Amino acid sequence: MVDRFYEFGISDEVLSAIGEMGFEEPTQIQKISIPPALKGKDLIGVAQTGTGKTAAFGIPIVEKETRGLSKKPAALILVPTRELAMQVAQEMNKIGKIKGVVSVPIYGGQSIERQIKSLKKGIDVVVGTPGRVIDHIKRKTLQLSHISTVVLDEADEMLNMGFIEDMTTILAETPDERQTMLFSATMPEQIVKISKKYMNAPKKVRVDTKEMVASKIKQLFYEVREGDKIKALTRILDVQDPALTLIFCHTKRDVDELAGKLQTLGYEAGAIHGDFTQSARDDMMRKFKNGDIDILVATDVAARGLDINDVTHVFNYSIPQNPDAYVHRIGRTGRAGKHGIAITFVTPREYRHLRLIERVAKTKITKGKLPTKDEVQRAREKELIDEIDAVVEAGTHRKFFPLVKELESRYELEELAAAALGFIMGDTKVEHISEAKGESGPRAERGKGSGGARMTRLFLTIGRKDKIKVGDIVRAIAMKSKMPGKNIGNIALFDDYCFVEVPSGMADQVVAKINNMMVSGRKVRVKPANDKARR
Repeated sequence: MVDRFYEFGISDEVLSAIGEMGFEEPTQIQKISIPPALKGKDLIGVAQTGTGKTAAFGIPIVEKETRGLSKKPAALILVPTRELAMQVAQEMNKIGKIKGVVSVPIYGGQSIERQIKSLKKGIDVVVGTPGRVIDHIKRKTLQLSHISTVVLDEADEMLNMGFIEDMTTILAETPDERQTMLFSATMPEQIVKISKKYMNAPKKVRVDTKEMVASKIKQLFYEVREGDKIKALTRILDVQDPALTLIFCHTKRDVDELAGKLQTLGYEAGAIHGDFTQSARDDMMRKFKNGDIDILVATDVAARGLDINDVTHVFNYSIPQNPDAYVHRIGRTGRAGKHGIAITFVTPREYRHLRLIERVAKTKITKGKLPTKDEVQRAREKELIDEIDAVVEAGTHRKFFPLVKELESRYELEELAAAALGFIMGDTKVEHISEAKGESGPRAERGKGSGGARMTRLFLTIGRKDKIKVGDIVRAIAMKSKMPGKNIGNIALFDDYCFVEVPSGMADQVVAKINNMMVSGRKVRVKPANDKARR
């Protein structure tokens, strides 16, 4: 297997371009994908986000394209979201910069007239979301007759978003004699069907997800009470001083509240979630990429397609609802061969859910020890020293010399300096964090609800494949058992089944009432969860 880009036998122009991008050696997916792709073979790549997929298909596309032979595009890359369309097009343009291969993103939410102008000028690569590509095909503003390469990027995500028919419609519009590359984190049945129908003896390559997560990302969890999370977060931020930090919360309200608290405490933090307009999201992402803010608080949905290689820390401020979400979240750090840190905050009642994530994701999450008050104090003092060094080096302090001379007649220099530092730092007291104890041990069979009630975990034979949502489960249980929905605890939703926490005192009654109930047209079996069962 090759260890350097030049061993692929690619042109000097492409080598120079990827060198300018800072790529030093290929990632695992690039090592196994680029050789067959350069030979023109169809390719199925099973790999998570963050493994370097764009260059894996982008380098072969740019290598075989020559600018200016036709105004019609020669390559089409389909992606699930507008954010990913912009990011992929940006990286494709960097790879094709020296060779002159031009890529343009087309997606909903942007002026279609502007996109039509770009297409009329003549481009080499179209990077688009399925819906907007269909729009252009219907308007006859995008012709696929010269397409020689099609890429389906994050195919499973396009399936989840309901684009399966659009994907097949678009593929049917392209020439039969083409190269097709499909990249997906998972291979559900409908994606397998597409590969069989539209691909020609594809070469299958796979990245070891366990190796990818374990080797590049240091995974830690901190067990804290809900009310102490913000204190724990700021301690870690102060001591570790991350370059770029991404923080995940469950709800839009949580995102707004946490970002607001961080801003109040003096951190350069921003937020994105589904209520933001596209222009506001674009502006926030630009600030994050440029370092104008170094902390971004987001929901899972808002972070789809977010592709920034320099994120050093990912925080699960709210524990992910399932292992897939955990892997997807932490994959936002440790990208392109770099190391990253993933930190999860766990309340005592969530300990068992964390261990479930470990088992299903086949990874190890180590318990961390929060920085001490002394460590936080030293970190804050070091930051102040660095700021003073910068001021002295810049010379902006000299205008205060006359004031210092005046104050020297009243105070000793040591007392004067200490008073100035005290004024700058303000209240340096580091808040106490109480130790989280109780239901957190590995032998704890039951957690506690938000009101302190002991909880029992139930196993239900229904999941995401049944097109069910968490809210549907809550409503069904509440209606059948006559138990208020607010009394239901954590719900972990998987493809074929789910786990639901209910108050222990009502567990037997709930099982009796809801076992064999009908949800979304199918009968659901319910029983107490077996902690030793494979999940």
